[in-house]
Amino acid sequence: MKTIKIGTRQSPLALWQANKVASILEAKGHPTEIVPITSEGDANLKQPIYSLGLTGVFTRSLDIALLNDQVDIAVHSLKDVPTVLPETLELIAYPERASSADILVYKSKDIFEKEHRIIATGSLRRKAFWNHKYPNDTIVDLRGNVQLRLKKLQDHADWDGAVFAFAGLDRSEILDELAEKDLHYKVIDWMIAAPSQGILGIVAKEGFDLSDINNPQCELFATVERQFLNVLEGGCTAPIGALVEKIDEENYSFKGAILSIDGQEMISIERQFKADEYLTKGREFAEECIAQGAARMIEEIKKEIGTK
Repeated sequence: MKTIKIGTRQSPLALWQANKVASILEAKGHPTEIVPITSEGDANLKQPIYSLGLTGVFTRSLDIALLNDQVDIAVHSLKDVPTVLPETLELIAYPERASSADILVYKSKDIFEKEHRIIATGSLRRKAFWNHKYPNDTIVDLRGNVQLRLKKLQDHADWDGAVFAFAGLDRSEILDELAEKDLHYKVIDWMIAAPSQGILGIVAKEGFDLSDINNPQCELFATVERQFLNVLEGGCTAPIGALVEKIDEENYSFKGAILSIDGQEMISIERQFKADEYLTKGREFAEECIAQGAARMIEEIKKEIGTK
């Protein structure tokens, strides 16, 4: 049987994800080889992510490796994958979803008593949600892999906390180490996750079949959330949250929102839908937001961050 070459970013988290997929594939009888590749997003840690161009800053190098047949598949945190892929590439499997939650990692428990905090994040969505709830706080930019971001939080004495994906810290096996670093964490239950946060996505050339490791429920989550993002986003980086959760075998709930960059304006939606309706629901929910003024917000965001 042919060895499947798995392309991945070189961060510890990305390598963990690639090895996770390798173990799933090998359990199904597919031999694998891990091929680490440097991404533009990993190489440039000085600029905010949204200023590096359009979407795909973490996936472009792996797309090129796929198109050049250096690798057979690429494993991603699905939230990093643009909703429009290069021609001849497609998402072929969604093997796992971990927690979709964002968490606040913080130094002192008096953080919740403060009138003004300094919070670090490199995410436009997290910044907007935080500013919406705590408009008096200061947000500073934070880039790098999970380990580097935690070190930066510790090194900056005036920073109170930083926002991370629960799945990233959990998969990196760092959650249990936070106490040793005199750090604490709390799930941010009012922040809507990035579309597909916590889901692993596999990209390959069209026709490459890995249906035997696909999780249909993860595919449902991803389809609705990414469709919502695609319709709203229009190719620009924007503060958008979207989350599908299972109610029972037939019913699912959806929460979505788009915010202005400063967080002062937010359009949000909460709906329920049937499992057999999922193929069109993301678009339907996005169009409801557009009817409430989301298109105007997107145009303002594009102007603000210089995206055409």
